[in-house]
Amino acid sequence: MKSNSKTACRIAAAVLVSPAMAVLMAAQAQQPPRPAPVQHPVPVTHTPAPAVAPNESFEVPQQTTATYGDWVVQCVQSNSPPTEPVCDMAQVTQLQGRNVPFSRVAIGRPEKGQPVKLIVQVPVNASFSTQVHIQTGDDDPGVIAPFTDCTPNGCFAEFELKEEILKKLREAGGVGKLSFADSGGHDVTVPMSFKGFAQAFDALLKK
Repeated sequence: MKSNSKTACRIAAAVLVSPAMAVLMAAQAQQPPRPAPVQHPVPVTHTPAPAVAPNESFEVPQQTTATYGDWVVQCVQSNSPPTEPVCDMAQVTQLQGRNVPFSRVAIGRPEKGQPVKLIVQVPVNASFSTQVHIQTGDDDPGVIAPFTDCTPNGCFAEFELKEEILKKLREAGGVGKLSFADSGGHDVTVPMSFKGFAQAFDALLKK
């Protein structure tokens, strides 16, 4: 993933966004801003396949997934060049009682010599002037990052996971949270599970 923030987020929009997520967030873009939902989003372990178009021969890309706690490691192997699989580990949340994706947190397979990047995707009614806050627990000061880009698919924040941050996330193992503000100034808090994070990350590195 390139170091340029906007380029990285455009890659996230094209590769890390699942079809279902893209449709739902595009629909949200057509609606006026609304207060934060009363329902609390909850993590789900199933992540739909990234949008990868078949080649001219209509060959279907090969997809593999593996679940580690609340994280899914997914690879899509295209039948046309480039043939190197596209892999990530991701976690999706949805509103309680509704089968509607609300947010997506993903880490693409790190490239040699490049920092590990975590991309947060939330609905388009987020306040672009605020920051996204990730905490492993209430006592954790956490890490923050600004929104770097908004597209019809959602708003994106990019976290660089330096060694000390990555170590903390690997050791967390429980349920933390990510928070941001919507365009109406309402605080939105989304649970973020770290169950299986270490195992998923180790598996991603081996892909």
